[in-house]
Amino acid sequence: MPIGAIGGNAERNRDHNQKVVLEYVRANEPAGRAEIAKSCSLSIQAVSNITAVLEEQGLLKPDGHRTGVRGKPALQYRFNPDGACAVGVELRPDAIVATLMNLSGEVAFSKHQFIDSAHPEIAVPLIVDLVEEAIAVTKRPKSTLLGVGIVMPGPFGETALTSAGEAVLPGWSEINTQQVFQDALGYPVLIENDATAAAVSERVAGIAKGLNNFCFIYFGTGIGLGVVSKGHAQRGAFGNAGEIGHIITQAGGNLCACGNKGCLETYASRFAAKQHMKQFGINLETGRDFAQVLKDQDPNMLNWMQNASAHLSQVIGIVENLYDPQTVILGGALPDILIDSLIEHLELPVGSVSNRDDREIARVIRGFSGRETAAIGAAAMIIHQTITPSNLTLA
Repeated sequence: MPIGAIGGNAERNRDHNQKVVLEYVRANEPAGRAEIAKSCSLSIQAVSNITAVLEEQGLLKPDGHRTGVRGKPALQYRFNPDGACAVGVELRPDAIVATLMNLSGEVAFSKHQFIDSAHPEIAVPLIVDLVEEAIAVTKRPKSTLLGVGIVMPGPFGETALTSAGEAVLPGWSEINTQQVFQDALGYPVLIENDATAAAVSERVAGIAKGLNNFCFIYFGTGIGLGVVSKGHAQRGAFGNAGEIGHIITQAGGNLCACGNKGCLETYASRFAAKQHMKQFGINLETGRDFAQVLKDQDPNMLNWMQNASAHLSQVIGIVENLYDPQTVILGGALPDILIDSLIEHLELPVGSVSNRDDREIARVIRGFSGRETAAIGAAAMIIHQTITPSNLTLA
């Protein structure tokens, strides 16, 4: 168990202590009450009460009695990953992605649904239906659903970027998003930036497992950045940290919807690729379309790739010098073949704190979770805040 997960016997610490015990058993199963009490600095009576509650909730399960020791054999407990679950939903301008996972991060349901509009009046009922479908398909009791994580592209709140670009969701800036989903779903709801959720996904169940400091560049319709520092996701004052799509990479360059000229998003985003190829009579609607033009070695797509990688290289250098990450991960709503090609064409700046001889991992790597990355991260954040003590980093 990580150092720092210490319980307290005060009544007001009951919820925290339950998380401490649950986390200890998860990391050290099977475990008896005396062992748990000693390791978590709790009394035997407190642990007895807590394990009884967690067993009733289905989060712990008895695992027989330990033999071969003095005295009465001690009852052992194991973590029950199927005792509860969480649903993660990503809302994009053109699609909804939903996943359901258990407490161990195993995905039991995944669905990608294209939509004509992401306006609240249309999207909210569809999301409610998807959550209900996830519960029904996996045959989970509704009482075991801890909550629903909803991720969407930023920015959140009224900013100069609120109505800028194709990644913006229409109709959401004027409403209380948290309250709308809480009322519609009837479950606890967590709202998060898509890039931050994607970073959490890779930390919990992807290629960044075991990494405490990394950056995740997320390709949705636009481009966002998720930052994990010392195991914690960084959100900023208003939840808008990581809007790198509007970093200027070309002075006096392409006009962006935000009013700037030369934003990264106008050169290296999924939307930018679609607009570029449309000039040559090619419509890129799905991930398969993107993958196919690349497999066909379409010269216009290759030209876009070269240019996009040049702009992306500049921003990666900035990100490295700002955050000093162990690595920068690329992922999201682009097919693996396209992300691999972007990485292959990068010309990373020499003058970077990440350009060092003792590297154990490449400066830039592709993410593991694919197009469900953000939705998986949304569910993972619900699970994390439910079972992990607040003084622990992401597990």
